[in-house]
Amino acid sequence: MSDTNVLQRTESSKGKKIIFGSPRLGTSLVLGIEGFALFTLYFIGYNLDPFLIGIALAMGYLSIAAGQFLLGWISDAKYTKLGRRKPYLIIFGPLLGISFIFLLLPALVLPDMNDKNSLFTWLLIWDVIFRFCYAVTTPYQAWMAEVFPASERPEVSQVQNTFNFIGNGLMALTTLLVFTDVFDKVAANPDLIPIEFLLIVLIFGIIAIILFIVIVFIMPTESKYEIDSSLWENLKSTVKNKNYLKVVLMQGISGFAWSIISTVMLTYTEEVLSLTGTEYLIVAVFFLLSIFAFLYFWRKRIEKSGKKKTLLLIFLIGAIFLPITLLGLIAAVPSLILGLIFIIGIGLILGGWYLFPYIIYADLAEDDEKTTGDLKAGIYSGFPSIILNIFQAIGVFILGIIVGLPDITIGITTFSIGLVIWGPICSLVLIVSYFYTKKFVELDFKWEQE
Repeated sequence: MSDTNVLQRTESSKGKKIIFGSPRLGTSLVLGIEGFALFTLYFIGYNLDPFLIGIALAMGYLSIAAGQFLLGWISDAKYTKLGRRKPYLIIFGPLLGISFIFLLLPALVLPDMNDKNSLFTWLLIWDVIFRFCYAVTTPYQAWMAEVFPASERPEVSQVQNTFNFIGNGLMALTTLLVFTDVFDKVAANPDLIPIEFLLIVLIFGIIAIILFIVIVFIMPTESKYEIDSSLWENLKSTVKNKNYLKVVLMQGISGFAWSIISTVMLTYTEEVLSLTGTEYLIVAVFFLLSIFAFLYFWRKRIEKSGKKKTLLLIFLIGAIFLPITLLGLIAAVPSLILGLIFIIGIGLILGGWYLFPYIIYADLAEDDEKTTGDLKAGIYSGFPSIILNIFQAIGVFILGIIVGLPDITIGITTFSIGLVIWGPICSLVLIVSYFYTKKFVELDFKWEQE
């Protein structure tokens, strides 16, 4: 970055932080439904082979890996009248909402929902498109490093995650209280779209579109600055940052577990715990309350103890907690009590983890800026997607294999043995993540205290 075009980051108002964070409501709604309900919809509703679902979702993760890297890298290149990031929001924000609608509503187009080959092809194509368009979040997230100083980023991340979890809360309520009946209706008549399902999917997709368009017109364009190096030089410089690559690998390793947790959580509560009606409502309320409480808790923990110590604690708690899924093998354990403990624990660990990606890559980009003089926020936000989504793709692919394992009967409930053993598997992954992060990763920088 040339000396005459040094990027200025000024103190931000609360309103600016709220406006900036608002698109996360839309993205959490559509990605939440895709992550939490898509597997269940195609598995229970459309009776598609779980192995094929795993393949399609794995390809989706590879698609977002390519998209996030490309959009982040390319968006660094040129400053336009709308800045570096806004043009990508205008193009890919609407495409995200549209692809979400087609992904969840195959019966809008497919003439025969019992044709499993066509259904698999539809799932594969639209999940790849949806995930690629979700890469719009990379230039959007790169914006944080350009408009907010490091001291404000934990609060901005909290605002973003507040919107995230409002969206996730709405998604959870919708999924637990509405979609469970929808899955049964779809299974009974795959060619008919339940009206409540149609309206919800359309509304969620439109919300995602509108919030990206609104932020383009309301948020001020970042100040102009020049990047002296080329795109290729930016990439070479980035991959030479050893600590950055270690952080990326850390996110990839742990991402194997996070992808499995988010994908199978709903299926576990429905298939193993057999929660219904009022029980779902109770669990959903506790999920919302725990998410907001732990989001605030982890933000304060970061401010008090630093990023690395906080992240290590999240990994450790997750590793200790996740084998709780094995309790599904004990018929004597009350399902509602286990469901409450399970959902609160998931809220605890996910509420902490989801704070970090927003913060650490903006901080790493600024750390690099202080060394090289160039702020490469786009590539710093986008490059990790390659490693992360490869690990996540492996995670959901293996999940498809696990859920395809033979069924067992516990009491009056029959389910795949894979729906209880995924917890210990993810626990082992988080143990590896803990020791790797403790030994190799730096997340707190001296300049943050200056």
